[in-house]
Amino acid sequence: MPFILTNDLNKHIGSEIRVRGWAHKIRKLGGMNFLMIRDRTGVAQAAIEGEVAEKIKGIGVESVISVRGKVVKEDRAPGGVEIKAADIEIISKVSDEIPLEINKKDLPANIETVLEYRPIALRHPKEQAIFKVQAEIAKSFSDFFKSEGFTQIFTPKLVSAGAEGGAGLFRVDYFEQKAFLGQSPQLYKQIMVGVFERVFEIGHVYRAEEHNTSRHLNEVVQMDIEMGFIKSQNEVMNMQEDFLKNLSQNLRQNCSKEFELHGASIPEIIKIPRLTLEEVQEIIEREYKKECHGLPDLDPEHEKMICEYMQKQGKGDYVFVTHFPSKKKPFYIMDDPTNAGKSLSFDLLFRGIEISSGGQRNHNYEVQVEKFKRMGYDPESFKDYISIFKYGMPPHGGWSIGLERITMKMLGLTNVREASLFPRDRHRLTP
Repeated sequence: MPFILTNDLNKHIGSEIRVRGWAHKIRKLGGMNFLMIRDRTGVAQAAIEGEVAEKIKGIGVESVISVRGKVVKEDRAPGGVEIKAADIEIISKVSDEIPLEINKKDLPANIETVLEYRPIALRHPKEQAIFKVQAEIAKSFSDFFKSEGFTQIFTPKLVSAGAEGGAGLFRVDYFEQKAFLGQSPQLYKQIMVGVFERVFEIGHVYRAEEHNTSRHLNEVVQMDIEMGFIKSQNEVMNMQEDFLKNLSQNLRQNCSKEFELHGASIPEIIKIPRLTLEEVQEIIEREYKKECHGLPDLDPEHEKMICEYMQKQGKGDYVFVTHFPSKKKPFYIMDDPTNAGKSLSFDLLFRGIEISSGGQRNHNYEVQVEKFKRMGYDPESFKDYISIFKYGMPPHGGWSIGLERITMKMLGLTNVREASLFPRDRHRLTP
């Protein structure tokens, strides 16, 4: 007799089957016992009476069990079917009190408690939904860029220098040498543009920054692309926009139930607005009376304001902000040749927060060496990276998206830690 997944029960009405999973909930109603069994696809109901009812006395919530019985129609049960149980096998008993009530509609605990008992909390359907959506985002990213002629790469996470100039690095013991955990695959993906022209990567990055906010983690998963033979940074933004349109389609097709569970909406994308930093600051000063003209960046409050404004104007959930001051951006970002002091850079804001950063890169050897010196860096410390520009590099650019941040904003979560399986922040190194 085959084992059946709970979401396939309606295909087996009238048949004798077996299901296996976790005892999600046990309740008594009108002299009948009902056992809810949960597997990776959902929850099913088993009706239990007679001699079989004696067996549920030894079953605690979250025990691993197998149920044998006949599938029948029952409109009041999940999926419109239930199992008339003929036998129950206890595969693995719960040996301790469950620290969280994971069979409730919502987890009745604050985020610190949820993270402390993360291995158990992740069994809750709403917690599982977060990471099903996250998996779909990563899959969509990979599938889309493969279809666009990008090659997937896997770059080192143990490095000798930082992609952002050396700040915020975790130092690690590496035999007799000085080494760090990588902040970004930026330098490597630029090198690989000289090999494959178009590359992408999904990987962990590390930032030794002492943030303790709802939007920061010290270990994140980053989705990166880099593409060669571009005419301007607009091509790079076009590629990101096309990906996000494709992503919304895939989420709508494959994750509607998960979004419904969180009461969240999948963004509609027609055309993402593109505004310069100065234009954004003018809007904020005019509409919100907040003085910010001339600042080198947007603070979190400003990001929320411009997103709110664009939504009120019917422009959607995303907005590109371009042309940040050169001094604000890393050494690899190209300066705008037509606008002194500005860079060919952009940030992508989504529902009130920056989720992505990118732009056009330097591809000329002399220009890159001069910029290193101007920014106070020793070019010799980046000699392997600089060497690529000696041997012919096409105009190129790229961007990265934080997987946890876009997951958080997609589902309307309040803290980025909720979108990390086992978050690493200023104070958390377990579980």
